[in-house]
Amino acid sequence: MIGIKSIASYVPVAGVDNYAQGAKFEKDEEFILGKIGSAFLPRKGVDQETSDLCVEAANALFASNPDLKRESIDALIVVTQNGDEEGLPHTAAIVQDKLGLPTNVAAFDISLGCSGYVYGIYAIKGFMEAAGLKNGLLITADPYSKIVDPEDRNTTMLFGDAATATWMGENPVWALGKAKFGTDGSGAPHLKVSDGVFFMNGRQVFNFALLKVPAHLHELLDESQLSADDIDAFCIHQGSAAIVDAVARRFEECPQKFIKDMVETGNTVSSSIPLLLEKHILDSEWKRVALSGFGVGLSWGSAIIYRP
Repeated sequence: MIGIKSIASYVPVAGVDNYAQGAKFEKDEEFILGKIGSAFLPRKGVDQETSDLCVEAANALFASNPDLKRESIDALIVVTQNGDEEGLPHTAAIVQDKLGLPTNVAAFDISLGCSGYVYGIYAIKGFMEAAGLKNGLLITADPYSKIVDPEDRNTTMLFGDAATATWMGENPVWALGKAKFGTDGSGAPHLKVSDGVFFMNGRQVFNFALLKVPAHLHELLDESQLSADDIDAFCIHQGSAAIVDAVARRFEECPQKFIKDMVETGNTVSSSIPLLLEKHILDSEWKRVALSGFGVGLSWGSAIIYRP
């Protein structure tokens, strides 16, 4: 059974003071922390490419897992929509070379945003099990600093750069349970890039998240014959403090189970859920956790992971 064995991350030390940005757009501390949820937004260096962020996260994973050898990696998936340069070749190929992984590794990208981690762990699990592979890396890195307009108050105060690396393999610490996915391409205009610049209709995205995510999680629980009481924690995409709080309120019996942690990271796109897992879940005593990622596409995916 392939599942999650370990997670490591890379969050750049340099970044943007969101209070300074807030002052520029006449937003006070209450708005910054209460609505946005982030006081600081990490930013990659001007000389860093997406693949460099991936390599930093992967190297941190190898360093924290001495029993994981580079030569044992036989699958590598990178989740990004902002790859190196203009996106060709695929970022996973560049990462394979920079990490010194063997050339018999299967390496490819998944072009998904904030739902990408949930899709990614199931994609790599299925791929590895179908091909008889043993050790895989699922890497997330989507530096929106490459596409966000610093003068756009709707986006520049939200997004931070980060990367994560998840070791997928046999005898997992966390196994993958039931999952549900969805796509509504009619919402594509609400989150898109035109002429290299990111556009977001914040109100439409908020409404989409509030309409779709709680219902999707409830459906997943029902189909799994579970209730919210059976879930120890909910790790949903950290789109903004307002979104996490609004979804949590739809679970009146346990809003406190929704983890919110984005003060020093911002919205890190596909990295937000694995950052939560690394910091709050992996070494916890919890037994069952629900995940939900949602955003650009429009795309969403929810899942339950559990200790086998």
